[in-house]
Amino acid sequence: MITHKGIKTNAGEARLDQQYKMKGITNNTVDTKISGSDTGGSFVVFEQIGESPKGGPPMHVHPSQDEWFYVLEGEYLFQVDDVRHQMKAGDTIFLPREVPHAFVQLSDKGKMLYSFSPAGKMESFFKATAAWTTPPTAEEVANLFLEHDMKVVGPPLKVD
Repeated sequence: MITHKGIKTNAGEARLDQQYKMKGITNNTVDTKISGSDTGGSFVVFEQIGESPKGGPPMHVHPSQDEWFYVLEGEYLFQVDDVRHQMKAGDTIFLPREVPHAFVQLSDKGKMLYSFSPAGKMESFFKATAAWTTPPTAEEVANLFLEHDMKVVGPPLKVD
């Protein structure tokens, strides 16, 4: 049940102190801007500071979540099923559930807003990636995805 009259998260801050420095999949910083606990689980919003040139998640599927991205800074390449999309600041993309997708950061720095609906286990996923102390194996990455209701279906995108 939602018991508030709105949520404001200031620039440079993370909602409920939920800031995650990802390790292993990328080295990006992910700030929760609107928590799933704020929305009764209907959606969650993150801001990602891209600090992983030529890095990104493996090709994966969200069986029960839609995903939306808005590029604030930098350039990215998204692959949605077998279609590739060049993305730059101001571009947005919607990724429906059950569609394989991945992205790679093309620029040295980047920043995106993204949202999952429903929120699912995404906040705990980013928390888990921030807890890694050594680079994970591909099997550990795949298992973490499965534990958070996602499935790895291919490698990360490669760029020259």
